[in-house]
Amino acid sequence: MLSRRSVRESSYRSSGRRWLRTAVVVTVAVLWNGPPAGAVTDGLPDSMAAIGDSITQAANSDLLHAGASNPAQSWSTGDSPGDTVTSHYERILARNSRLAGRALNSSVSGVMSDAPAQAAAAVSQGAQYVTVLMGTNDVCASSKDTMTSVTAYESAFRVTMGILTTGLPAARIYVLSVPDVYQLWSLSRHNVVAQLTWAYFKICPSMLAWSNTEGDRQVARARNIEFNRVLRQVCSEFAQCRYDGDRVFQYQFTPADVSLVDFFHLSTAGQRDLAEVTWRQGYWPDL
Repeated sequence: MLSRRSVRESSYRSSGRRWLRTAVVVTVAVLWNGPPAGAVTDGLPDSMAAIGDSITQAANSDLLHAGASNPAQSWSTGDSPGDTVTSHYERILARNSRLAGRALNSSVSGVMSDAPAQAAAAVSQGAQYVTVLMGTNDVCASSKDTMTSVTAYESAFRVTMGILTTGLPAARIYVLSVPDVYQLWSLSRHNVVAQLTWAYFKICPSMLAWSNTEGDRQVARARNIEFNRVLRQVCSEFAQCRYDGDRVFQYQFTPADVSLVDFFHLSTAGQRDLAEVTWRQGYWPDL
């Protein structure tokens, strides 16, 4: 969710060739070595991986980690002391000790075009459970005109799913909807400190710039919704994939859920709430 986008729209053609090479390498590796070893234990995975951006890295989750990531507090793979988040990893580990130390967090502060490389890392680990939360930075561009196109977003996600399903034919893949960035803006729109922080650090100008009109923000929100439509549709085409039913997009985060560092990323409480709401819609809600 960091505002500076590491990949520009103009790079998508050349990155498409990289995705193809990545997919070929993974496919050859699987055919040569066979599928990753290790059956699930009592229906629960023995390994997992997280694909995502700075949300899944728990960036700026508290004042001690201002300007830095804190993956120990990640909603997906976090293992923070004191159980402050109760991540998916911790919930599964409580019932399956074989998962211990076998959670790979490949997330980086980027956009959906970064996901194929993360998927390849998940394949190399032989992950049996993969979470995917990627798209906030694709909405959060320098302006509404420079947001990732729906076509480019879908293309990158399809490549990601192809790599995962080819390399991990038995893995469970859990895809989360992109959070409603407009709702996060609404929480702090009247907070002067938040407004100054957004302006100074140029955080998500396509939504948060003070000069935006309501129409500008609705254009960004419409793209947000389109990305979720893509996630829903593409996920439905793979038997291994489960979509969260827009639960993350629909979830009403509170001010306590938002970081006091940048008023945009999730706080530790927000990571905990994200873990809870996504778990309830996931593969083992009654665990």
